[in-house]
Amino acid sequence: MGKKLTDAQIAHYHREGFVYPVDAFSADAARRYRRAMEEFEAAQGQELGKGHNFKPHLLFTWVDEIVHDPAVLDAVEDVIGPDIRLFHLSVWPKNAGDAAYVSWHQDATYFGLEPSVQVTAWVALTDASIEAGCMEVIPGSHKFGQLHHAEYADAKNLLSRGQTITAEFDKNRTEFMPVHAGQFSLHHTHLIHNSRPNLSADRRIGLGISYIPTYAHCTAPRRVSAMLVRGTDKYGHFDDERRPVAEAGPEERAFHAEAVATFRAMNADLAGANNR
Repeated sequence: MGKKLTDAQIAHYHREGFVYPVDAFSADAARRYRRAMEEFEAAQGQELGKGHNFKPHLLFTWVDEIVHDPAVLDAVEDVIGPDIRLFHLSVWPKNAGDAAYVSWHQDATYFGLEPSVQVTAWVALTDASIEAGCMEVIPGSHKFGQLHHAEYADAKNLLSRGQTITAEFDKNRTEFMPVHAGQFSLHHTHLIHNSRPNLSADRRIGLGISYIPTYAHCTAPRRVSAMLVRGTDKYGHFDDERRPVAEAGPEERAFHAEAVATFRAMNADLAGANNR
């Protein structure tokens, strides 16, 4: 038995590349987190959607609370070990009835992490049913390794670069990963997945939290930051990220802006290299 996952769940993750659903926090807590997010959106007059959804754990104490949730970190530890950094985080909101979608892709595409052991915890703040456009995966596809992607301009694709797999793969056997508010799924960085538009009557909101063991490093020449969330780091591959102490305060905003700009520049460097 792991700290959070059963032996069967751990075996399923390594065999199929994913596991779900896993309980994290209560539905009441999920509503509290959603309320905090939407109050900020209302104050800013802008949703945390495409182009404005990176690294909110550096801005908000409520996101910091989620990324350090013991239930989430215990499950992550069960698959990658006890020394953990948070490499990246994206918010994934889909409004009810919107045509927004996520194309078939692998998370590892422009991260440049070696070895490829990153695990994404997709944490639901609202129910993510099949109707609402939950994740759809190709079981076992993490064993294919890194596949070629191309960038496609599509305002409805929530991926920052519209990155989409160009290689052929079998879509006849897929599995949906519905989760309730307060639950999460885990998936391997090479797992092929997508998500369809939200056809439900409510907004679908999730956090895609990318965790790595501290021995993993980024191959890009540009050094980036990552937050140590559990254990110790004896490798020093990343600059440390500060935890927020105020909700989107001036120091939080300044640090967030710098970290996001550096991450985007690293991501663009890798994208250019991969697309040459």
